[in-house]
Amino acid sequence: MKLSKKTRLQLQLQKTIFIVLLLVTVGLLGWLSSQHATQFDWTSSKRNTLSQGSIDLLHTLKQTVLISVYVQDDETVHAAVEEILQRYQRVKEDFKFHLINPDIDFESAQRDGVERYGQIIVKYDNNKESIASLSEQSISSALLRLSRAGDRKVVFLKGHGERSISNDDNTSYSKLVTELTARGFSIEAHNLLLSALPADTTVLVLAAPDRELLEGEIAHIKTYIDDGGNLLWMMDPGDTQGTEELASLLGIRFIPGIVVDNNTNLRNTLRIQHPAMIPVLDYVSHPVTENIQYNTLFPISQGIEQIDKQFNGSVLAQSLPQSWAETSAVSDEITYEADNGDTKGPVGIVMALERTIADLSSADKATQRIIVTGDSDFIANSYIGVGANLALGLNMFNWLAGDDDIIAIEPRNAPDTQLQLDDTEVLMIGIGYFIALPAGLILAGVVIWLRRRKR
Repeated sequence: MKLSKKTRLQLQLQKTIFIVLLLVTVGLLGWLSSQHATQFDWTSSKRNTLSQGSIDLLHTLKQTVLISVYVQDDETVHAAVEEILQRYQRVKEDFKFHLINPDIDFESAQRDGVERYGQIIVKYDNNKESIASLSEQSISSALLRLSRAGDRKVVFLKGHGERSISNDDNTSYSKLVTELTARGFSIEAHNLLLSALPADTTVLVLAAPDRELLEGEIAHIKTYIDDGGNLLWMMDPGDTQGTEELASLLGIRFIPGIVVDNNTNLRNTLRIQHPAMIPVLDYVSHPVTENIQYNTLFPISQGIEQIDKQFNGSVLAQSLPQSWAETSAVSDEITYEADNGDTKGPVGIVMALERTIADLSSADKATQRIIVTGDSDFIANSYIGVGANLALGLNMFNWLAGDDDIIAIEPRNAPDTQLQLDDTEVLMIGIGYFIALPAGLILAGVVIWLRRRKR
């Protein structure tokens, strides 16, 4: 078909308009991408996005944060550093950072006390701290330490077989202490036979004594509580070791027996071997638990109940409804027997107590906070990494210290970067790839050959 001059002109005009619009669209998209950044984190644990704990922490910081990263001029390193720190900038506008080559700007390096490449200086509120890692846990923990208004001293009682805070064995608390220290707490072990509690104690910890406390020691603890001190009391099933007066003072009672859950389907799903290993799947709404999204595990626990209202009590963690407190020997064949003194579930395992008291240093009121648990193993070295045990433990200390707006900032693992297979699955894959697949290909080849031969 012969096109007229007018038609050719119209087609040419349409092509020109299309090209112009295409170029304008590409240019606008390029400009928008340079002005606005959007990203999506599809990793399993959202490890490329700031955790809610870090976001909450940034919202509490009223002043400018300045981070100086001392690295050599390397575009790859600079891009990696900027990608991490820009996560913070997207939440807090006055979060600033500088990449400094210590070989060129040696005055800044000397002023910040830089001794090596890769050193990071975090500055906030006229304070600064040096860290060695650009992980979220390192940066947020440093900001947490710098933002604290005053020292937070946690005192662990010792002298009665309580959990050690320095040993590395499974039953000790050395991993917990490392996490607390990284978050700005100062840790001290104290024997009441040598002296009274330090006056600047923020939280007192009584962690499962296996020998009886003396009357004088109990009197020291009671005085501390009467004066409004904050307490974390963890008590395993068994002998109360002379702490009955403390329980009476707090208005609580430890339920006789060991909490058990004989739900075999749940145990198989969670790979729990013993009925006394109690999983907690749901939590009561409370500042300690509001950001806990995973299950916690309490090995060998006893129940707790409130018997009077001296404090406002809240059960933070409890066993499932089909559980109970077993007063007989625990085995795989246990059954609930009310006639033998068993207590039907759900059974409280962690209880928070709170009351308002007069502040002797001012005319204001102060809040006293106490947490009692029926198990001390859940934050021991062997179990602190299970589920959300670490997050729960850190949140408990933050709440006891009065840091309501600061929650645990825990390291996030990367389960989607590893494929874990059991022996059966490995065997099936091996049979599939090394036997079934080659056999299928050989069979297909034979069939095709036979068909062609018959033609």
